[in-house]
Amino acid sequence: MTASSRSPRAPLKVLTCEAARPMAQAVAAQLQAPLVHGKEVWFASGEGKYVIEDNVRGDDLYIFQSPIAPGDPRSVYDRFVMLLHAIEAAALSDAEYITAVVPYYPGARQDKRKGRTREGISAGLFARFLQSAGAQRVVTVDIHNETIGGMFDPDRCRLENVSVAPRFARWLKRHDLCGQTIASPDLGGMERAREYAATLSLDLVGLSKERDYSSPNKVLRSTLIGSVEGKDVTVIDDMVDTGGSVVAAVDELRRCGARDVTVACTHPVMSGPAWERLGALHDRAQAEGWRFRLAGTSAVHHVHTPGWYHEYPIEALMSLVIDHINRRGSVTGAQQSEDGEPDLNGGAR
Repeated sequence: MTASSRSPRAPLKVLTCEAARPMAQAVAAQLQAPLVHGKEVWFASGEGKYVIEDNVRGDDLYIFQSPIAPGDPRSVYDRFVMLLHAIEAAALSDAEYITAVVPYYPGARQDKRKGRTREGISAGLFARFLQSAGAQRVVTVDIHNETIGGMFDPDRCRLENVSVAPRFARWLKRHDLCGQTIASPDLGGMERAREYAATLSLDLVGLSKERDYSSPNKVLRSTLIGSVEGKDVTVIDDMVDTGGSVVAAVDELRRCGARDVTVACTHPVMSGPAWERLGALHDRAQAEGWRFRLAGTSAVHHVHTPGWYHEYPIEALMSLVIDHINRRGSVTGAQQSEDGEPDLNGGAR
């Protein structure tokens, strides 16, 4: 029995925080599901609350939030707390099922102490907040460390980590963003890069990243393991933050003989100097006669992007995942499916 032939576990509805409204609207439209009226309320003191304006009693409710929202003046923590307000409002409004849809999981890189004993583990702290507020499931995309799922109490809340790899890989190929070789920017990302290489039947190489842990987001150097001589290379990463790792990886690949380099990531966070750094890298590539491009997904959506940036929309995938959850289908099957994939003209299959 397919997911589409199963009866819904409860009426499906979508609710959203403001930062995630564009994605929530697109997903609700694709699901042909009601977008519940709700609003954020912010007080002069900086406190906030969320008000649900429609009846959600007995519903299967999916609450969207974008913790990273370029152009939004509020902080990651403001947006996360507003998500908690929305979840609690849904729980107190007697929704039957409450799922938080958070494509970028906040604190995902703070999943361990890395030898330093006087710091918290924010990934677990956020998990406890989400389940205490009333979320029964959290849907995220390509989380930095899958073991974060073990930080949730499975009797209260479960983490659904959705992989964009099969669909994103096919999209990269259709848009001519793949070379002959897939590269991982560090050894920790080899399994992710291997999935792309297997999907696309391409060679795989890896980079060993040496970090300076005394400073956040600082990479000292990258060292290549494998050969890229005379090849176009696609680097696969889960996120690009300040762009330092990207520049180090591309420099090492070029030093080892690579031609054009494309970096593809699920979460284009692009903090601080990222756009400037990568813009300078693109300009240098043009001056030297090779090509640099960056591909990201709408898990973190940017507007007014340069021509060397390409965005893969994940709304069709999120719609399919939600439909499968609502109808007790396979989320793995939704990830592998080609249903609703955007074609070269921007339409759906």
